[in-house]
Parts: sequence; C-alpha cells; structure tokens
Amino acid sequence: MKNTDNKNLAKLPRIKKGDDVVVITGSNKGKSGRVLAVYPKTHRILVEGVAVAKRSYKKGAHPDLAEGGIHDKEMPIDISNVMLADPKTGAPTRIGIKVETQKDGSTARVRVAKSSGSVFKD
Repeated sequence: MKNTDNKNLAKLPRIKKGDDVVVITGSNKGKSGRVLAVYPKTHRILVEGVAVAKRSYKKGAHPDLAEGGIHDKEMPIDISNVMLADPKTGAPTRIGIKVETQKDGSTARVRVAKSSGSVFKD
C-alpha cells in the first residue's frame, strides 16, 4: 500500500517573482510593490518596500553591505495578504487561468485579470 500523504505539499501560488502586488490587509495595507521572492512551502512572499525592518550588520559580514551598520531589510509576509495589481488600472484583482493557442499551434496557460480581462506578462 502506497503512502499518499499530501498534507505537507504546498499548492503552487499564482503570484510569481517580478509581479506587481497590492497589500490588502495587515499593518502594511494599501502599500504596493514588486515581488522579490516567493516561498511556496511556508506560504510567504517577499515584497519590495513592504514590511521593512531595521537590521544591524557587522562590517564585512554581508557581501552587499561592506560598511556594516543599521540597514533596512524586507521581511516576508503571508501570501494571502496580497493580490495582484491589474495591469490596466493598478487596482487589486483576482486571477484566472485561460488556455490560449499560440501561432505555432501549441497551447499555453496564461494568467488573466478577472476585473479587466487583461493578460499578465510572464
């Protein structure tokens, strides 16, 4: 008998690195930014300019910060707290999946904004 325990498998999010998102709830509500990283296993996302915390670094301890000192660092937030920004209006929108046929006859799945129907670039 096979062990088919799928409890720990994370559902792949429809938000990807490089997307523009809007925070819809929490202490950063209303802020928007570009996605820097997506962590599907922990259901978290890293957004540029959102959930910024102060961190101190020793001199030479971090490769990007040769001087050390106190610097800002983005902290991950839960992926359910953000929605993709509509490419036309910039307002938060839900995401749908549409199958389109390419010029060469192959099919491709594309993400579509529910509010305006515009396609997100991948």
